[in-house]
Amino acid sequence: MKTPAFWYAPPGMASRLLSPAGRLFAAVGRARRASAHPEPAGVPVICIGNLVAGGAGKTPVALAVSALLGTREVRFLTRGYGGREKGPVLVDLTGHDAAAVGDEALLLAQARPTWVARDRLAGARSAAATGAEIIVMDDGFQNARLEKDLSILVVDGGAGFGNGHTIPAGPLREPVDSGLARADAVVVLGRDTAGVARRVGGRLPLLQARLEPDPATARALRGQPVVAFAGIGRPAKFFRTLDDMGARIVGRVAFADHHPYLPDEVMRLVEHAAGLGASLVTTAKDAVRLPPDARAMVRVVPVSVVWDDPSAPALLLSRYAPSPIPSAVPDVH
Repeated sequence: MKTPAFWYAPPGMASRLLSPAGRLFAAVGRARRASAHPEPAGVPVICIGNLVAGGAGKTPVALAVSALLGTREVRFLTRGYGGREKGPVLVDLTGHDAAAVGDEALLLAQARPTWVARDRLAGARSAAATGAEIIVMDDGFQNARLEKDLSILVVDGGAGFGNGHTIPAGPLREPVDSGLARADAVVVLGRDTAGVARRVGGRLPLLQARLEPDPATARALRGQPVVAFAGIGRPAKFFRTLDDMGARIVGRVAFADHHPYLPDEVMRLVEHAAGLGASLVTTAKDAVRLPPDARAMVRVVPVSVVWDDPSAPALLLSRYAPSPIPSAVPDVH
C-alpha cells in the first residue's frame, strides 16, 4: 500500500477519526508482547527494526552492521515480505525471485547468506544450525517469540515518528515510548529535522548516519535528465537523493511499497523516458522486482550507509565483532 499522506502531517480529522482503531492496535500488540516468552536462537541475534510501517532504511543499516562484523559467520534473517515462501528457507539468488522471497531478502543475500522465515524463531534456529555465529535480523523488532541480544531502531531523520499515532491513525507499529524502552540504540538516517534526538531524550545511544549514492553513479547522472520511479515506503526519499546528486528529474512516478512490476508497466516507463530524452532510474530495492528482460533498460542508483562518527557503531558492536572492525560498508546494489 502507499503510505497515507496524513501519517506524516500534523494530526487532523483523519487521524482523530481513526485514533480508536489505533489505540486498539496498540493494545493488541502490547498484550501479545506481555504474554510472550521469547526463546533464544542459540547464537546472538542483532535486530534492526523500526517503530513505523516501512520507509525507515532498515535494510541498508542491516547491511552496514553486517559489514562491521567482518569475518564473523553472519546470517541475515528476514520475513520475506511480499514473497510466497513461508520458510525457513535459505535464499538462492539463482533460483529465487522477489515473488518467492521478497525484495529485501534478495538484496541481503547479495552480501551474506540469508534466511527467509515468517516464524522468526524457526528461521533463526535454522540459520544457527547451518553455521551462523551471529544473526542480523532485518525487521522483527515487534516479534515477541525470538530473543534479541541487541535491538537497534532505525528512524528517518526527516519523517521521525510521523504524527505520533499508531496504525491506522498514523505510521507507528507501537507507541514510541514502549519501543524505546525495549531498544538498545537508535540510528537516525539523514538530517534530524523531525526532532528524533529530542524525543529519544538521552535514554539511548543515538547514532547519526546518512544514505549516500554510489559516487560513480552520482557523477554519471549529475546534470542529466532522468525519469525516476520507486515502489518503496517513501518514494520521495529517493527523489530527494537524485536532487541532491544533481540529476535533473523530468518525471517522478511513485508506486506502492513492494510493488510487483509487470513487463508492460516497465515498458511504458521506458518509452516515457525515451520520449523525454531521459534515463530511467530506480532504487536497488525496486530493481530486484523488475522483470529480468527489463533490467538492462533501467539504471539502478545504489546507496550505502555512511556514519557521521564511525567509532559509534564500532563501539556498539564491539562485543560481537572481530578486532579491528572494518571501516568499509558495501553498497546496496
